[in-house]
Amino acid sequence: MATASPTPPRAPPHYEGHRDRLRARLLGSGADSLKDYELLEVLLFAAIPRRDVKPLAKKLLDEFDSLWSLLNAPAERLSAFGLSNNAICLLKTTAAASRRGLKSTIMDRPVLDSWQRVVDYCRAAMAHEAKEQFRLLFLDRRNRLIAEEVQQRGTIDHTPVYPREIVQRALEVGAGALVLAHNHPSGDVMPSKADIQMTREIVAACTPLDIAIHDHLIVGRDEVASFKALGLL
Repeated sequence: MATASPTPPRAPPHYEGHRDRLRARLLGSGADSLKDYELLEVLLFAAIPRRDVKPLAKKLLDEFDSLWSLLNAPAERLSAFGLSNNAICLLKTTAAASRRGLKSTIMDRPVLDSWQRVVDYCRAAMAHEAKEQFRLLFLDRRNRLIAEEVQQRGTIDHTPVYPREIVQRALEVGAGALVLAHNHPSGDVMPSKADIQMTREIVAACTPLDIAIHDHLIVGRDEVASFKALGLL
């Protein structure tokens, strides 16, 4: 009677070796050695342990154009690609950690000495918001950032702003100067007549209390406009 041949051991899925190689490159050569879709793969490894995620990573980046846009995409759009809640939470947490990291580079430091970091933070915080928001950066008398918060949220093309509330909040936190920032979801960063008028009203309300307005930034998807650079402050 013939003896049955033993069943050969099953080869591991091809993507297991790929994951090990990506991790080795990340740890050995740094994140800059990986392309955007490869960084996204590494993120997805934790949430999707038993699947080749390279095709998914490439498909997501094709849809959202950039890694940062993807990380800031609405949860419902990510869910439409079949991402689980675990995967979506991982991407959202990564985006939040990145924004907080940028914020830590400007907090309690002279803002005017690291202006590009301020611009970078405002872009990271606001560029991908679907609705307008008005953000305030509060500075002390030495121009060190002491607080930062969203003062108002609005619609896709309008945010109600009240100069009296801005002054009151500045006094509450002990601010001697402010940087104003709001986003234009349309992508057009040129100030509107309403933006210019609103900024003038804020300056008029703050001047009697010796609260300076250093700049007003308008944040779009791809660029940032400065009232100061445009000669409007």
